[in-house]
Amino acid sequence: MDKYHFSNYVYFERWASYWQQINEVLRLKPTNVLEVGVGGGLVANYLKSLGVDIKTCDIDGELKPDFAGSVEHLPFEDNSFEVILCAEVLEHLPFEKFSSALRELKRVSGKYVILSLPHWGWTFKFCLKIPLLPPLKFLWKISGFLRHKPGESSFAEASDDRHQWEIGKRGFSLRKIKKEIQKTGFKIPNHFIPFENPYHHFFILQK
Repeated sequence: MDKYHFSNYVYFERWASYWQQINEVLRLKPTNVLEVGVGGGLVANYLKSLGVDIKTCDIDGELKPDFAGSVEHLPFEDNSFEVILCAEVLEHLPFEKFSSALRELKRVSGKYVILSLPHWGWTFKFCLKIPLLPPLKFLWKISGFLRHKPGESSFAEASDDRHQWEIGKRGFSLRKIKKEIQKTGFKIPNHFIPFENPYHHFFILQK
């Protein structure tokens, strides 16, 4: 990545997603963490600076992860990491492999998986800030109308992401995705769309 054009990849909304990933990991207070999908390396590096015991795994060895391997076949024993962070990874696989990849994450995780997936939709946001009171934020999506073309990304600045599917595209409703997650034996104690980046949908999965 050209250091003088980093915003082509690390655009503002992605920064917001990085913050959310870090916050969710810290909120769980894990003894150790595995990040699947290195990306720009910001999340792991920041967590390391806070003293979090975190390792990284990526299929692309050129990104210099701690371990090279696919999310479909992670090179770890069962229950190796209390928390696994897997952000914006599984949409790169054909949807037919979604469940098996989730089962592999579940196998290696000791307790939680923090998962984020792209969620397409026409997004409407409203924020009301009154002095001395916390802001009131409202967000909703209209989705389900467009068919996804494998290899495209709905976010213009991420057109090289080569997504195979996205929540909110025709045939990939949020309800369907949640059912697929629950079929693997995960509980979903929480899921949400960050106000600052409504293209990413976060799921907190518990074994």
